[in-house]
Amino acid sequence: MIQRSKHRLMGVVLLAWFAVLGFDFFLHGGLLARLYAEPSPFLLPPEEAFRLIPVGYASFLVFEIFLVWLMVRLDVRGWRPGMALGLQGGAFAWGALVLGLLSISTADVGLMAGWFIGQTVEAGMGGMVAGAGLVTERPWRLVIYVVIFVMVAIIMTVVLQSVGLAPAMRVVG
Repeated sequence: MIQRSKHRLMGVVLLAWFAVLGFDFFLHGGLLARLYAEPSPFLLPPEEAFRLIPVGYASFLVFEIFLVWLMVRLDVRGWRPGMALGLQGGAFAWGALVLGLLSISTADVGLMAGWFIGQTVEAGMGGMVAGAGLVTERPWRLVIYVVIFVMVAIIMTVVLQSVGLAPAMRVVG
């Protein structure tokens, strides 16, 4: 049985969060970037949204803390059960948020569908990394996999933007 010290749990949370940030960069900077290119009464202007990215990233940290806490409470072990819990939690959380936003805002249905699907996958990824981190005896191997994944996500985003499949956001100011 792997020791679940506070230090170990904090490391698992941070590693899962790092993986989520890599996927989030790819999701919003690549896959969903076109949905942010047009002005919208729902979305902040690009300059302000760019400035507030750390707030959004903090929200993912809060979710990963909650997910790891829940995994420990429910004794979820391994990457598959972790991914399943992350996908389920993500689907419920993002599904509720998207439905709420659609009921009271000018949010575009395509953007909301992209958020729901993308953020649910993102939560599954965080759960997968956290679940693996909670049981692995060799955390450095998992760290290396996550670092490689994040690097690939960044490279894929840059490629999508470079070939014109995703618009690069221009922030002035």
